[in-house]
Amino acid sequence: MKSALLGIFIVFFSSTLIAQTKDSVLIRKMFEEEFHNGKSYSQLEYLCKKIGGRLSGSPQAEAAVNWAFKSLKSEGFDSVWLQPVMVPHWVRGEREQAYVLSNGKKTELSICALGNSVGTPKSGLKAKVIEVKTFEELRAMSDESVKGKIVYFSRPFPDNVLSCGSAYGNTVNQRGQGPIEAAKKGAIGVIVRSMTHAFDDFPHTGATNYKDSIPKVPGCAVSTVDAVNLSDILKANPNAELYFRQTCEMLPDVLSYNVVAEIKGTEFPNEYVIVGGHLDSWDNGEGAHDDGAGTVQSMNALRLILHSGIKPKRSIRAVLFMNEENGLKGGLKYAELAESNKEKHIAAIETDAGGFMPRHIGFTLKKDELKKYTAWQELLGPYGVQAFDENGGGADIGPLRKQGTTLIGYHPDGQKYFDYHHTSNDTFDKVHKRELQFGTVVLASLVYLISEYGL
Repeated sequence: MKSALLGIFIVFFSSTLIAQTKDSVLIRKMFEEEFHNGKSYSQLEYLCKKIGGRLSGSPQAEAAVNWAFKSLKSEGFDSVWLQPVMVPHWVRGEREQAYVLSNGKKTELSICALGNSVGTPKSGLKAKVIEVKTFEELRAMSDESVKGKIVYFSRPFPDNVLSCGSAYGNTVNQRGQGPIEAAKKGAIGVIVRSMTHAFDDFPHTGATNYKDSIPKVPGCAVSTVDAVNLSDILKANPNAELYFRQTCEMLPDVLSYNVVAEIKGTEFPNEYVIVGGHLDSWDNGEGAHDDGAGTVQSMNALRLILHSGIKPKRSIRAVLFMNEENGLKGGLKYAELAESNKEKHIAAIETDAGGFMPRHIGFTLKKDELKKYTAWQELLGPYGVQAFDENGGGADIGPLRKQGTTLIGYHPDGQKYFDYHHTSNDTFDKVHKRELQFGTVVLASLVYLISEYGL
């Protein structure tokens, strides 16, 4: 009996070892292809330097769609196509202006309009300021004490939170819902501290929201350096006045596109594994980390599989989503079409956390389910992956969840991501070539493994 069990164990161990060896060889082959002939970094340079910021509805976004389509077409994938989608068209307008007046002294502030915000009157907006850190603090105030004033949301990123993403989640409601909450109390404008740990003079934009039943008041973000300045001035003089001017406006929706490339599966062609990032970015920078890096990594994940001679068992796609930043229309449209076309998406991977070194891969799976993929984690360990965890998901792939798709988030080292996120400082020179390439290899490897073995 013992000898029989030993024989079974040897056969199982040998087959596992052979599979791991085969997979490790293929992954190494993709690694060599990326580091000797890869296009990730050069494509990111083109996207950032030749096209620039790519806010949905803009000429730059249209140029990015055309560039991505032609680039993917040239690789020889089985199919490359455009998915039409109507997207918001918000424009920033003239450079924003702001200053605070206290005791006859004028102190200029570095600000930028929040995405989707309405503009101020042409002459600008000037009023006294009320500083709060939470919505609860604002709600406790009387309407009369807030009416006609500008609300300043000054809650900073918590420094004692290890995950910068968690720190972002702790503060971002000020930007997303601040204008709504302030308008409920009769405020005429909003200014928010930028969403970052960095202490610098780069204000961070990002989408805000409105409700038709509540007056729409203009919102802007102030740099962290000037956020501290503003708080100090208000502490010394609660009657100080803030002036800001922005000419942004929302125009009618326009036609844009998701860009999709596919390699057809050899054994299960009706099962899909996708990897994607968003092609749009904010207009005030080059959109290098957010999300030019994810865009080129997704494109080149498929390229590495193709050029390494791998014939995936399941169909694999690179999806470049449009309008993640201020509407999520691309992600919603992709999921809608997947459902109407009865496509079975077994896994969707999103890369939208910067072009830094790989660290973790998150799955919408339970901890005991993740144990089945220990060998995969070991295969990816030499390329920077430290752990698989339960932190799966992503904005663009999120709508696929209701169809039963396993959502996977690619999590590189994110300690500096929010230094650049949504700023004019998110430029090509902030991305390290080698780190970007490691991410491309990890994503290609993950797509390959899921296509080969399923989930």
